[in-house]
Parts: sequence; structure tokens; C-alpha cells
Amino acid sequence: MTQSILSIAFFLGVLICVPFFLKWFKQRAGASSVAISSQTTFVGALAVGPHQRVVTVDVGPEGSRQRLILGVTPQSITCLHTMPVESNSSSIEGAV
Repeated sequence: MTQSILSIAFFLGVLICVPFFLKWFKQRAGASSVAISSQTTFVGALAVGPHQRVVTVDVGPEGSRQRLILGVTPQSITCLHTMPVESNSSSIEGAV
């Protein structure tokens, strides 16, 4: 009888701790995603079908940014082309 009560108490303790652990984990994961998103810039998108898009993004630190042309579908993301970004030009005209 005592063993089953201890098992139930342990289980309830774990259930109470789970939300706190998830909150802590979410805060830690959010801090790393902020650093990544500050180095990524959305340039533009073009719909080529009902569920397909060609998306242009700039990634990387300010001194060595790369422009990625991505093919995006519901099933996958494919890198179609990569080029360096000049520091004085941020328009998509150079990519076309």
C-alpha cells in the first residue's frame, strides 16, 4: 500500500515539474533562434504554382553575407543558387 502511494506521489510530482521544464527549455531554445534570425533577411518571394515558391533570403554576418535562392514546396526546401551579396546593394535586381 505504501509503495503504491509513493509511486502515485512520484508520478504527480513529475507531472507538476513538466510545465516548468518545458518553459525553461523554450526560453533556452528561443535565445539561440534570436541570434540566427538576426543574421537572416527575407528579400522576396515569387509564386510559381499553387504550393510552390521561389524565395530569396540573405544569410550570414554583415561582412560575408550570402544570397540564397530557394525553391520551397510543402515537402521540401531546395537551394537553387547561392551568391555573395555586395555590401552596397541589397536589391534583388542583381539576382535576376
